[in-house]
Amino acid sequence: MNGPALHDTPVPASWRIALPHSTAAVPVARALVRTALAELKHAADSDTAELLTAELVANAVEHTAGDGPIELVVELMPTSCQVEVHDPDPAPPGNLTIPHPVGEPDPWQEHGRGLLLIRTLSSSCGHRPTDSGKAVWFRLPVVPAQRRPT
Repeated sequence: MNGPALHDTPVPASWRIALPHSTAAVPVARALVRTALAELKHAADSDTAELLTAELVANAVEHTAGDGPIELVVELMPTSCQVEVHDPDPAPPGNLTIPHPVGEPDPWQEHGRGLLLIRTLSSSCGHRPTDSGKAVWFRLPVVPAQRRPT
């Protein structure tokens, strides 16, 4: 038989979890992404996925009002992994989709690099409106097991 057998093809899977609107959400989100990717034979780069997830969750906590939960959605597909963070604020997330925003982040400031990291390290990223606010997302390609660091 040429090509992968039907049972060898990864089945898309997804996880959805409500997270507290606090900084405590960041390590929980990272752990969920790490666990989800560890379950798969062909997964996206876990370190990059964790970093970008932490940035999305931290931005949602810091830049949206209220104490209602935010939501993390992780979708694993045969060729990619997509992570979304849903928050109640409908305003777009700064310069996430601008290819070359004016000015570089100030190297002396604590903030200002998260969206740059997401734009630079993901294969694609963006945002979309939802019924209750917006979803900000990034996508990473899968990396075959033999090419992943051990």
